[in-house]
Amino acid sequence: MSVKALTIAAILLLTPGSVTAQSFLEQFSYEGLGFSGIGFDIGPVGSNRLTTEVSAGVRVDYGMIAPRVRVMFGANYFKGQLNQEEILEFQRQLLQIVQDPTGDATVDVGEIRWSNLEATLDLQYVFPSGPRFLSYIGLGFGAHIRNGSGTAIENTFVEDALDTIAASADLSLGMEVALANHFNFTTDIRGTLSSELIMASVRAGFMYRILGSN
Repeated sequence: MSVKALTIAAILLLTPGSVTAQSFLEQFSYEGLGFSGIGFDIGPVGSNRLTTEVSAGVRVDYGMIAPRVRVMFGANYFKGQLNQEEILEFQRQLLQIVQDPTGDATVDVGEIRWSNLEATLDLQYVFPSGPRFLSYIGLGFGAHIRNGSGTAIENTFVEDALDTIAASADLSLGMEVALANHFNFTTDIRGTLSSELIMASVRAGFMYRILGSN
């Protein structure tokens, strides 16, 4: 499926009520697209396989592609360790292939770290609630570059298996509060589903906006 088709499908899902494809296309326009603001945020991210860590990110608002639907690009990074359950399971699997006639062999792989760099594209349906406040729900997708590291796995097939590129589906809920003419306080909750990791994050930050942008 092409990027354009994915974009149309995502906006249709974000638009409330019964909206036909024809009525959507009548509202669809590139005229509202353009650099509208840049922001930075930070917050904890947890996952099903890694320790909870701090994630830092940058966001670029690229304007409105349909009424109340804006395009948001982003990137964020964090580096965590495989959690205790993952480490114990890995060590158990290694013991199964160790020749141990006495039955007293042990395996200690130490820390295994996994970094995640994600680039995102979100379509956010905006709910204005006054001149200084708005909330939104976002649907999008991400591309992840992941890198494994650790003394025990260096230059092994395990490190190669952790060095991956993956795609994800993302869902976000957030709000913005205008603090001044150019600056907004931002916060959101984000869920990310990919083939190797399920992640959830809570972030807060600030966005610099061009006057007159949404």
